[in-house]
Amino acid sequence: MESSEQTAVKATYFSIVGNTCLAIIKGLAGFFGNSYALIADAIESTTDIFSSFLVLFGIKYSNRPADANHPYGHGRVEPLITFLVVGFLITSATIIAYESVANIGTPHELPKPWTLIVLGAIIIWKEYSFRLVMKRGIQTNSSSLKADAWHHRSDAITSVAAFVGISIALFLGKGYESADDWAALFASAFILYNSYLIFRPALGEIMDEHLYEDLEAHIRKIAVSVEGVLDTEKCFIRKSGMKFHIDLHAVVDGTISVKEGHDIAHLLKDTLRENIVELGHVLIHIEPK
Repeated sequence: MESSEQTAVKATYFSIVGNTCLAIIKGLAGFFGNSYALIADAIESTTDIFSSFLVLFGIKYSNRPADANHPYGHGRVEPLITFLVVGFLITSATIIAYESVANIGTPHELPKPWTLIVLGAIIIWKEYSFRLVMKRGIQTNSSSLKADAWHHRSDAITSVAAFVGISIALFLGKGYESADDWAALFASAFILYNSYLIFRPALGEIMDEHLYEDLEAHIRKIAVSVEGVLDTEKCFIRKSGMKFHIDLHAVVDGTISVKEGHDIAHLLKDTLRENIVELGHVLIHIEPK
């Protein structure tokens, strides 16, 4: 069975190869087809290549085993990589917006009609890429991979905006050449909005926000099924990379020996890890009843 790291790495290589091909196709189509919206798309795809390499590094580094200096592993590098990916998105959006504004006031030719065919194919491919990479991101609990997936979705949206802008320019004809540039400007605003959507969960992860109610309920349900565990009290969960570290207070009979309580704690820890493979460090605190 494929590990979470292998699944995430494969998804990232898929993004790198796909974005490299699309950046070349968009750039050539935009240049020869007189479409700045397509050139803007090519700029975003180029930044996506670099951000995907960052994601790849983050996934590989975050899965390094724990050591003396990192007893909880290296998973916290993932949200940091996500912040860098967001930085790439903001940079590309700023460049696109600047160039769009400059081109709106500059006379230029209408885009070529065949650019719509190129954009239609790109939209379908990028939406498929988003769904595939997002599925892998959810499957592996990787925040940086989810951010990479949103790159594909934002790329699809910018391509939709370009498609609409070029269609308007071609349909209304002379005097509406700038519709293509307005589409690129709209796309840059959407990219900025997506940047916030990507940034917010990563910030919550690095700040140890309590965001995992479903997992907590699952942990408590498994815990009370373990022989000797009467109930559970506190349950703290924090995410680090693709793993969840938990601190759980388990209630046991107060008249049993220290050794019996110790054995129950180990049995509980082993049971949780057997049932929830995403768990990393598990700390069990015994509470007497």
